[in-house]
Amino acid sequence: MSRSSLRRLFVILMVLMLFAGAMPGPRAAQTQSATLPIIFDTDMAFEDWIAMLFLLQHPAVEVRAVTIPGTGEAHCDPGVRNAMNLLMLAEKPDIPVACGRETPLFGSSTWPAEWREYVDRMVGLSLPENPNPSDERDAVELLQQTIEASEEPITLVAVGPLTNIAELLQASPAAAEKIAMIYVMGGAVDVAGNLGDGGATENTTAEWNFYADPLAAAQVIESGIPITLVPLDATQAVPITGDFYDALKEDRTTPVAEFVYQELTTLQVRRYSGWFFWDTLTSQAAVDESVVTIEERTLRVIAEEGDEFGRSAPEEGGSRVRLAVDADPALLEPIILNVLNGRDPSASLN
Repeated sequence: MSRSSLRRLFVILMVLMLFAGAMPGPRAAQTQSATLPIIFDTDMAFEDWIAMLFLLQHPAVEVRAVTIPGTGEAHCDPGVRNAMNLLMLAEKPDIPVACGRETPLFGSSTWPAEWREYVDRMVGLSLPENPNPSDERDAVELLQQTIEASEEPITLVAVGPLTNIAELLQASPAAAEKIAMIYVMGGAVDVAGNLGDGGATENTTAEWNFYADPLAAAQVIESGIPITLVPLDATQAVPITGDFYDALKEDRTTPVAEFVYQELTTLQVRRYSGWFFWDTLTSQAAVDESVVTIEERTLRVIAEEGDEFGRSAPEEGGSRVRLAVDADPALLEPIILNVLNGRDPSASLN
């Protein structure tokens, strides 16, 4: 082969290599289009329904399973049934749902009976019936098997008591290693707790999810798994306002958005100012943290019985967490409206 031919061949090979380098390979293309695999651990209370539908509708999320702590606000059987029917509403009826133990790891904290009765019957709201049978596994088995079967690390979004996750960490250290991050709605770090809302105790420092099973919360926080905690400190910045309700009233083009509108109507958000986007903020933070302000902090969950039972206390020698200390409702609310209505989360509302 002549020198000129070799030169031409060299140039052709260089061009081909440059072209190949500019094109994403199969792994790169998959990464660009991949959705975030999430397990949603929820006690199926009022605002959990919005958060669950939000995640099911979000185009960047793949919900792999729904687990319910029996120590939460809903009882197991109605909680599972209601979760399955929400899946039916979101046209994803085959996602597995399971419930865990109904007693805390330590203590005897219970939610107000009236609250539990309301959420068990979903305050009378109607949903399409999911024809699938309930999953035969319990929540810990479902968590473990879903995580271990995943080819990529799983993100957990936990918006109820942490009983299921604490039991998972005890049962399967191998599964724990495949958890990318746990986004936890729980605790009250630099603000007062919210137990007074239920009139169950004079404890002014704890938040309900941690109070329901403080030992579980302590074990999860101390586990060494990456934790992003979204406590009352951040969620108090995102109330469900009358303005949001009015915006949803005028912008409800999907069955999911219609259900949330009917729920907020039933909850009388215009008359009662006690509702917040506790769990939806946590869910959105799992997808995109730009809605929250995060600081690195150390804290300890107090699991010893006493006046601060369940408190998430700042402590220099405590466990390190990523703590959401504030949130931006001006960013969050348009995202919620867009996702519930099946639009791109960043779509303009003008």
